[in-house]
Amino acid sequence: MFKVDVVAWNGDYTISTSADWIQAKRFKESGVDYIEITTTANESRESRSAVVAVSTDSESADIVVHQSSIEDQTMYAPEGYDLVWHDEFEEGSELNANDWTYEVKGSGWVNNELQNYVNQKTPEGNWVTRISNGKLNIRALNEGGKIYSGRVYAKVKEGWTYGYIEASIKLPKGKGTWPAFWMMPVNFTSWPADGEIDIMEEVGGHPNYVSSSLHANAHVHSNGTQVTHEMYLKGAEDDFHTYAIEWTHDNITTYVDGQVQLSYDNRGLGRDDWPYDDPFYIILNLAWGGTWGGTYGIDESALPTTMEIDYVRVFQKK
Repeated sequence: MFKVDVVAWNGDYTISTSADWIQAKRFKESGVDYIEITTTANESRESRSAVVAVSTDSESADIVVHQSSIEDQTMYAPEGYDLVWHDEFEEGSELNANDWTYEVKGSGWVNNELQNYVNQKTPEGNWVTRISNGKLNIRALNEGGKIYSGRVYAKVKEGWTYGYIEASIKLPKGKGTWPAFWMMPVNFTSWPADGEIDIMEEVGGHPNYVSSSLHANAHVHSNGTQVTHEMYLKGAEDDFHTYAIEWTHDNITTYVDGQVQLSYDNRGLGRDDWPYDDPFYIILNLAWGGTWGGTYGIDESALPTTMEIDYVRVFQKK
């Protein structure tokens, strides 16, 4: 699914569509007339096309929209895995409520972070989380002296146990940013006993250095024993890159653009070392400041700044 804005003629005109999976409506923005075209997802194995016809008394135009099939999309997963869930962020402007949950918490909630997490919009109505042009956008901004941002959870009540999980992300710019793609246990009781899986983190004060970490009782950052690895990724804040994890009972390996970032084996030492056999859910968020995000200071002139996610995909073994 995707969304396109098309400049149209000023004045009266009519709009019609040739298929029920495509919709078009007229709206004005900054005094300019537009047509907004939206589609529903094509989950079939065949591509399809439709026409949006626009006409006045004296002229007409056809806008042809082609939509690829699910098989046309380039999806990589290790051999033996099947796609079990994904979000390509191509429909509407809000996340699917059946899949996603918004966090709402004030500043200082965790890690001394400065942002206030809100459900989609700030008190004054400015967006912090929205879908636009086929991307999930999570934005941090300053409104009235307070910083607002977004944190969202995928399948928070069910999660997944094991799999190959991948997201394509363009990181935000700015000293003070702390974007993350990570996982927490569905049946959480205490931290770090129940584990935490950080697939990708970066702090804007140390730009283009991305890291992965695992946290448990036997390895946790509070005493410097966390399992972690960092690498330099040129253009992490300028382009989309893929961040992934392959997670089994025996091993967790994370990847950056297909290159191994971190690998950790289940050493058979019990739950304190390996609490990773339970269901975990996906988290995407953009924090501001805090114990790590603020290590290099913060620069509020960088706000607003946005983390963009092209897709999230979950594959599991057949």
